Amino acid sequence: MKTIKKGLIILLIGASTSIFAENIYIDGTVESRCSIFTDTSGFWGNPSAFKLSTLPADGGRVPVIRYDVSLASAYRAEIATPISFSSSPTLSDSTVFTGAVTVTQTSSADMSGYQAASTTPASNKRAYELTVAGSTWFSASSLALYGGGNQTPYPSGSYKGIVLATCIPL
Repeated sequence: MKTIKKGLIILLIGASTSIFAENIYIDGTVESRCSIFTDTSGFWGNPSAFKLSTLPADGGRVPVIRYDVSLASAYRAEIATPISFSSSPTLSDSTVFTGAVTVTQTSSADMSGYQAASTTPASNKRAYELTVAGSTWFSASSLALYGGGNQTPYPSGSYKGIVLATCIPL
């Protein structure tokens, strides 16, 4: 009987003991190790009534985008040239856009293979695996022909397009 009483007393003491729990939070902040900067803004020259071009020979300026990467092999640069105007006068005919993205400068000779290794996931987009830490400058030329090959003159006004530069974690 004494053994039962001792067991019962231990059981009652154990049942009356409170158990406390606490959530301990861990906070952190992640900062991108890939930054994108506009090095040179672009604009379209208008060398003929039906043509807008960022090429200097056509009176334009090619935009230049700089990527700064502090962690190698962790990001992919994707740069897309315009496929439409972001704003323009009302257009009654079609516009055909073409563009090209190229590596124009690097901070390391180890980046010399970026252009050759790049891919084209879409007709207006080029992708680069950023395998070396440092800075890379890309130019993104654009040509817009109005009139569907009929050489229709552009209406007067302001025309804007967007070069979309993204840094995608791998």
